[in-house]
Amino acid sequence: MELIIGPRLYSTWSLRPWLVLKRAGAEFTTREVFYRTPEQKAELHRLSPSGFVPLLEVDGETIWDTLSISEWAAERYPETQLWPVDPTARALARSATAEMHSGFSTLRTLCGTGPDHPMVGEARSQAPSDPALDRDLARLVELWRQMRARFYADGPWLFGNWSIADAFFTPVAARVRHYQIDLSARGDTDGVARAYVEALLGQLDFKEWECLALANAA
Repeated sequence: MELIIGPRLYSTWSLRPWLVLKRAGAEFTTREVFYRTPEQKAELHRLSPSGFVPLLEVDGETIWDTLSISEWAAERYPETQLWPVDPTARALARSATAEMHSGFSTLRTLCGTGPDHPMVGEARSQAPSDPALDRDLARLVELWRQMRARFYADGPWLFGNWSIADAFFTPVAARVRHYQIDLSARGDTDGVARAYVEALLGQLDFKEWECLALANAA
């Protein structure tokens, strides 16, 4: 089984299924590809049906899209409970993950990741001032605070135990750190959202990704 990813320094979509597969205990290799030159882009299109990363090659098949890979892992490794066991919590976790998968477009655009804006390491940038960005960040804080208020007794993650939702929000936490975003100015009056960001960035699998990214870039 091989997970094909983009550059570890800034490929947020690649980080998500890598975290999921690590949490599932899957045995897999990782191939990092780049897509800066025409030749690299052509090679990626040869590998990927969509022309994007990540993609998982397993059992002679290619699974593309971050969410599809994560759902595949949840079905292949049910014992690891990558979604919450409780049906209500599971539905809410899927809703939060789907919202992250398809929404927050201004946050993605104005606080994007790339060679000049890596999601790992010590580099920092200033978040632009934009009303639409403020709305995205306020919604993010609202979502995190609501779910933590409901499920904090079950564990430190968004829905208590670690789930696919946490994988999807980990790159967002890295964006918050890189762009030095003040969550308290977007409704995080009690620091709940900030604590969740710190938990995501302190998670051991993310730390491993970060170390690999920095080592490869050295």
